Amino acid sequence: MSKHPESLIAKLEELDHRFAEVTEQMNDPAVASNGHKIVALAKEHSQLAKIVNPYREYRKIADDRDEAQGILDDPDADADLKELASAEIDDLRHQTEDAMDAVKGLLVMSDDLEIGSIILEIRAGTGGDEAALFCGDLLNMYRYYIEQHKWKMEVLSANPTEMGGFKEVVINVKGEGVWARLGYEGGGHRVQRVPKTESQGRIHTSAATVAVLAEPETIDIDIDWDKDVVEHTMRAGGPGGQNVNKVESAIKLEHLETGITVSMRDEKSQHKNRAKGRQIMAARLHDYYRTRQMNAEASARKEMIGSGDRSQRIRTYNFPQNRCTDHRLKGEGQEGANFNLDRIMGGELNGLINALVANDKAQRLANL
Repeated sequence: MSKHPESLIAKLEELDHRFAEVTEQMNDPAVASNGHKIVALAKEHSQLAKIVNPYREYRKIADDRDEAQGILDDPDADADLKELASAEIDDLRHQTEDAMDAVKGLLVMSDDLEIGSIILEIRAGTGGDEAALFCGDLLNMYRYYIEQHKWKMEVLSANPTEMGGFKEVVINVKGEGVWARLGYEGGGHRVQRVPKTESQGRIHTSAATVAVLAEPETIDIDIDWDKDVVEHTMRAGGPGGQNVNKVESAIKLEHLETGITVSMRDEKSQHKNRAKGRQIMAARLHDYYRTRQMNAEASARKEMIGSGDRSQRIRTYNFPQNRCTDHRLKGEGQEGANFNLDRIMGGELNGLINALVANDKAQRLANL
């Protein structure tokens, strides 16, 4: 085990110790009778087990390796034992390294796996109506992918256009692994195709931006909705003048310190608009403070997980060539990794996302 950084082993030992503590607490009759506490402990126990059990298996293999090495280094050891140790040592060394690689992989990705709810925002960029239509295409792509994984999706806010696209759409997605998979979608998405409104058959380039905000079960920021946030109410217009000049149901929230604003007018109920607006505001503020903290610490820290900054990664959807290129997956002699566009737009994102996960994992491991 000495070949691995002391900080890494110390972190794993710390998790192992906590796992033992949680196990002991769960076996305490006084704790077991406390419904809320036992649920929280059971969840933590399950999350820790994903790393601790493989780490304990690593330690077992490493002990066998060290024992075999000790026999080989002992001049007085029995010849038959030495022969047996010699036959096993290489295999045990490989098993030890493979086991540690698996543990490190789990360790650097574990925080992502724990987040089971996200806010995903899609906004039209340059390109006018065509960019808005592309937003609608992206929404459908994500909807198909979400359905495949049996996650839950709720549209929180939508600003549709007359042609069937969206200037902006915000959705909430819940389910196991949503952040670990969809968190890579944040950034600029560019589309190259002949728009429906183009009579000359010319290819246009339009763009949309996607923001993905992790929504932890407990937002670790303190928001005083009465003091920190200014709330504006207004009349919300609807199709054909419905609900106009009747009830001030639309809500606009403004966070005074950061200037972050959220407008919500989808629901006829002011209460529902306020609740959805606060949900989005909390996620945006969590992302804002998290990013600010990471930037402040970036030059000094080498933590167990990567930076998590996915904002600069860009993808291109080329319809004439039926090609989707992700520019984060750069290989030798190529700009990026290419995927079949028809399949991508149909929600078949697993191959692309698997490659992004592997790439991210490799970068995080390099920082250990």
